[in-house]
Amino acid sequence: MSSFWSWWIIVITVVNILACYWLIKWTMKSRPGEAAEGDVTGHSWDGLEELNNPLPRWWLWLFYGTIIFALAYLALYPGLGNFKGFLGWTQENQWEAEIKSADEQYGPIFQKFASQDIPTLAKDAEALDIGRRLYLNYCALCHGSDAGGAPGFPSLADDAWMFGGSPEQIEASILNGRAGVMPALGPALGGDEGVKQVAAYVASLSGRDVDPALAEAGKEKYAAACAACHMPDGTGNEALGAPNLTDKVWVYGSTMASIEESIRNGRQGQMPAFKDFLGEDKVRLLAAYVYSLSQK
Repeated sequence: MSSFWSWWIIVITVVNILACYWLIKWTMKSRPGEAAEGDVTGHSWDGLEELNNPLPRWWLWLFYGTIIFALAYLALYPGLGNFKGFLGWTQENQWEAEIKSADEQYGPIFQKFASQDIPTLAKDAEALDIGRRLYLNYCALCHGSDAGGAPGFPSLADDAWMFGGSPEQIEASILNGRAGVMPALGPALGGDEGVKQVAAYVASLSGRDVDPALAEAGKEKYAAACAACHMPDGTGNEALGAPNLTDKVWVYGSTMASIEESIRNGRQGQMPAFKDFLGEDKVRLLAAYVYSLSQK
């Protein structure tokens, strides 16, 4: 934040707090011609008359207390522009302190499983229950509470894996994240017509009914632009995260429009890395749960 806006916030905030104090003092001040304390002011409604009584003391001191609290809070904690407060509190420090406290309390629960391999943990009811809770907290938003996936987010409950479904590969995906590198091929294929031809050929690889002429025209273009990643037979390459095109699993949708969109504009999906956030012990339990989903 620039110094101008910082001072703007400071001045506006402090002036408003002081204005509250001035307002209450101004309203309590006696004025010429005003009714004496306890007398009728001349205002009446439905038989009720207003008396010139002072504000209740308890209310007045409560009002002053809120002003004092506001000034003390803004002096101790951030709230006045770039001023960080005398306590030096930050939300990052608060978060780190809470995480450290939680790790000290709950860390041993996760550590006792750290020496076991993932296939063993996938058969341990207690480990799977912990992994399921971790999954629901950190993964379900994208992959669904049932791990069935969503458009752009692969299902974790089948045996189709873009980067491999072995225990080690699943753990590596969670620890380090994954990045989609499907380039936009529209211009390289000669525009929409070329995209339609390749899309028809790709759809034919999974046994779908397509225009034979379009598919035949797309076969040569596929070999030139797509086979290096997805392999000549379309079975994919886990090392690159290039999905198998011969099955019936489509991360971004199986309609021709979705396939054409993928080819034309590419896909750059991002799987975040959880190594620093969760730590290796929690990731191992999470990987065991995900691995177990595809073993049923």
